[in-house]
Amino acid sequence: MNTLKYLDKIIITVVAEDSVLYESPYWGQHGVSFLLEAYRNNIKRNILVDVAQNPEALLHNMNLLGINPSIIDAIILTHCHYDHTQGLVEILKAIGKKDLPVIAHPEIFRLNFIVEPYLRHVGVMNSDSKEKVEESGGTLYLTSDPLQIMPGLITTGEVKRQTDFEEVGIPLRTITCDSKVLEDKMKDDTSVIANLKTEGIVIITGCSHAGIVNITKHSVELTGVNKIRAIIGGLHLVEAPTERIKKTVEALSKFDIDLISAGHCTGFEAQVELYNIFGQKFLPLHTGMKFEF
Repeated sequence: MNTLKYLDKIIITVVAEDSVLYESPYWGQHGVSFLLEAYRNNIKRNILVDVAQNPEALLHNMNLLGINPSIIDAIILTHCHYDHTQGLVEILKAIGKKDLPVIAHPEIFRLNFIVEPYLRHVGVMNSDSKEKVEESGGTLYLTSDPLQIMPGLITTGEVKRQTDFEEVGIPLRTITCDSKVLEDKMKDDTSVIANLKTEGIVIITGCSHAGIVNITKHSVELTGVNKIRAIIGGLHLVEAPTERIKKTVEALSKFDIDLISAGHCTGFEAQVELYNIFGQKFLPLHTGMKFEF
């Protein structure tokens, strides 16, 4: 994408995440949500990336952080899972706007389930159906292609799977239109890229079901920018074999990365390995963190 322009600045606030600091007033929850404050040429857009799964906790944290829901200009959903999408309708109602862009993959509303330890749907819940999202003020932009939110801020679209050691990380299933049960490859896994003036790119992930190395390769190829200012989000290595964790971190070390801040589904073992290799360039993610680039 050689026509990609630049942001002057971006501020990323972790509004929801699994962990909180000691005696923190924020509420933790299993899930993530990020507020992106993107600046370019005296224009500012406020983008919410994912909504975690508990709207009460999300709104509580937004209040403490001084974020009025009405400032949100668009919502990006990184993939279908409930810990990133549940409560979307409630958040749209709190925002209170008509025709608010909600950006996601075309297959985000599909059935997505696990069968171990028992049958359970883990995708978008019925309470956040396409119809209810639209009734609550959302306008759905469903695409598998990269989408520009503003000059310098884009989604990755579907991520090409290039590595031979990365996988979705969960034995997920879906049911096709002809009633066949198939493995769900999580084609809808999407990340967000901010291209910064003179500073490289920032990659914001939800769960990295496409594989964080694949996502990083894809982002570099998409933007033509090799310098990675930061990778922020979940890496879904929580139950990955040690060999995959080591291969992942080793592969990441080959990129020019200034900072990795990972949490949510990343897992303790992967966080330790990231710290071992990246040292002070690694920070565990937690609710209430703020980054400015």
